[in-house]
Amino acid sequence: MKQRSIFLVVSITSLVFIIFVIFFALFDAPIKFPIMAPSDNSFKLTELPATTSGAPFSLLIGILTRPNNFDRRHFLRLVYGIQSSPVAEVEVKFVFCSVTNPEQKIFLALEILRFNDIIILNCTENMNYGKTYTYFSSLPDILPRRFDYVMKADDDVYIRLPQLVSSLQPQPRQDLYYGFALPCTSMNPHEGYMSGMGFVLSWDLVDWIAKSEIPKNDIFGPEDKLVGRWLNAGNKARNRFTSKPAMYDYPGTNGRCSHELVPYTVAVHRLKRWDQWLHVLEFFNVTKDLNQSKLYNL
Repeated sequence: MKQRSIFLVVSITSLVFIIFVIFFALFDAPIKFPIMAPSDNSFKLTELPATTSGAPFSLLIGILTRPNNFDRRHFLRLVYGIQSSPVAEVEVKFVFCSVTNPEQKIFLALEILRFNDIIILNCTENMNYGKTYTYFSSLPDILPRRFDYVMKADDDVYIRLPQLVSSLQPQPRQDLYYGFALPCTSMNPHEGYMSGMGFVLSWDLVDWIAKSEIPKNDIFGPEDKLVGRWLNAGNKARNRFTSKPAMYDYPGTNGRCSHELVPYTVAVHRLKRWDQWLHVLEFFNVTKDLNQSKLYNL
């Protein structure tokens, strides 16, 4: 008798479940199940699906600089800390090679404790002897997460984050190479390479740089030209986009790569002096949202 009762309960439960499934199938109601992450360590970041073009995305901006550039670093924290965009998660990091100076080690440790925005690579400080390669090739192993895009930027460039994000939003999330195409007179992003002032790679290209022998065996020379050469040799970056004339060098600093400041600017490069920075910040009215207060008289 007890077994018959158990059988009856099981049968009724099964019947209710079948009716439930049929009901949702008839009315096309989606049934969502939790997504479980793999429990083993074989899961690869590059196996994650790419974000759909036009949707919110993530961007890592690595500013390649030197450990002793404390003033520039603090200034850039202010410049980028007051910018944001509702359609992208943007992280800004300062990148340099191994630090050997005892004073710099202490100062940098304090910066890391306070801001947590520094990446120190396993290399000797340099410009054209592998720093950019070390930057890109290290990211898949040292970052706690992947980004849709990774940018390499100089510390003498002013990037307007909302404008950069807006120009990236419609771009493909894979096989993308974005920046200021060289030579200066060219509007063809497939003709040369992207200027080192600031260029963007989609995550799959960053992952390829980390794994491929092509960049690993070709790391000496002008870093921006090398990246273009790697991608060409590997038949990569079929999606290329130049942000000209919204990216350019500061007026009068670099011939045909320079032009006057324009309202739709994405990035201005070659800001070597404070008066140039002042001109740029005033042109774009960067402090327009400053609230009036009796605490200061500006």
